[in-house]
Formats: sequence, C-alpha cells, structure tokens
Amino acid sequence: MTHVAPIGAPVLASRDGPVATLELNRPERRNALSAALMEELTGALRELGRDADVRAVVLGARGPAFSAGHDLRELAEGDADEHRRVFDRCAELMLTIHALPQPVIARVQGVATAAGCQLVAACDLAVASETATFATPGVRIGLFCSTPAVEVVRAVGRARAMEMLLTGDPVDAGTAREWGLVNRVAPPGRLDQEAAALAERVAAASRAAVATGKRSFNETIDVALEEAYRRASAAMCANAAHEDAREGMRAFLEKRPPVWSHR
Repeated sequence: MTHVAPIGAPVLASRDGPVATLELNRPERRNALSAALMEELTGALRELGRDADVRAVVLGARGPAFSAGHDLRELAEGDADEHRRVFDRCAELMLTIHALPQPVIARVQGVATAAGCQLVAACDLAVASETATFATPGVRIGLFCSTPAVEVVRAVGRARAMEMLLTGDPVDAGTAREWGLVNRVAPPGRLDQEAAALAERVAAASRAAVATGKRSFNETIDVALEEAYRRASAAMCANAAHEDAREGMRAFLEKRPPVWSHR
C-alpha cells in the first residue's frame, strides 16, 4: 500500500490494488468536519471517481474517533455567511459520495456523531468496531441535527431517526447494525481487515456494472413505483449493452472467471 498524501494533511490517501482508502486526519480535534477538511475530502473523492483503476473506496479516520461532527469552534465563531459555507460544503460532500461511481465503505471506530454520523449514513456500506457509537446529539446544544437527519432517516427509518434526533442518545454498534446504519460489526482489532475484505469483495465486480447499479439504486429508491421501474429498466438496458455484461454472461456459460474491462 502506498500513501499518496503527506502526513499532516487533513485527508490521507492510499491505494491497495483496486481499493483506495481515504482517512480523516484531524485526530486532535476528533476528526471534526471543518469546511477545509470537507473541501479536501470532496476533492479527493472526485479525483478517485475519475480513476478507472479504482473500484471501491474505504473512508476511515485516524485516531480514536471517526468524527465528532462539525467543528463547533468554527460554527460558534462564524457569522451567517460562514454558517452557509460550512453547510453548503457538507451537502456537497454527501452528494459527491452518492454520485461517486465506486461504492464508498465507511470504516468506523469510536464516535460518529452529528455530521460524523451523517457521513457514515451517506456511504454505501459501513463496517463498525464493536466499540463504535453513533449519535445525532445537536438538540442538546440547541442546534438540531437537521442535515444529518437527511441521511440518517434514509438509513434507519423515520421512527428510529426521530428517536436519535430528539433524544441525542448514542446508539451502540450492535443496535446500529440492527437498525441498518451499518452492515457489519467487527472486534476492534479486526476492523481494518473486515473493511478491507468487504472492499475487495466489492472491487471484484465490474466497475461499469457497479457504477450503473449504484446510480440506478439512488435514482429509484425514493420515486413512485412506476417511475422506479422506468428508470431501472433503462439502467439495465444500458448495462446489458456494455462489454462487461456480455463478457460476464459468456464467462458464466463457459464456467470461467470473467475478465472485466477498465471502463
């Protein structure tokens, strides 16, 4: 694995074959999502999205916390224009994750609160340490977690999201898995390996098929049934015309592993 970002950068990047890893690198601030960090992370994600050799992205963090959410010092000292800049950067980051052609897998240790919980919920998959906790506690400081709610409700449903939002109480990793906020829970010493194994499993598929599928999934999940079928059918037609689909079907019939293109 080769690091391609200098130590000390707000986001660290590395590659291991078709799997890229991005790590939040503000451990002294519990990886708080400052406007600068979110801008850096958004740019790094977009760069990976253009890389045809990257088939999966792991999003992790350095230090004991995944992310404690927005940088409260930045918000407390900022004016209305600064607040708008922060929340616009946050929305841009989350939308970039959804638009990325590759699946993004959150690797979560420690706390993931407020916008940190939002970041986990925005990812396509998530693996959490047994010691991880998740919360949207903004109500306790008079700043309701309205933007985290956009992602969290889509992951856990209305009733559970409202409980998290109105109480601010933390949810443990086992509950987060039961509720659908994370996919897998691992012992702390196995977190990196479990996230890497899931990323490698995802990366083994056709990049083109996964990109088409992820886009179709996001475009159909919240629309009416008839429109969802219209969009999904169009996506499958486009997918079926790609060389990877023809190669995959031939490989299945010939009982051999497929050889995917790099497009």
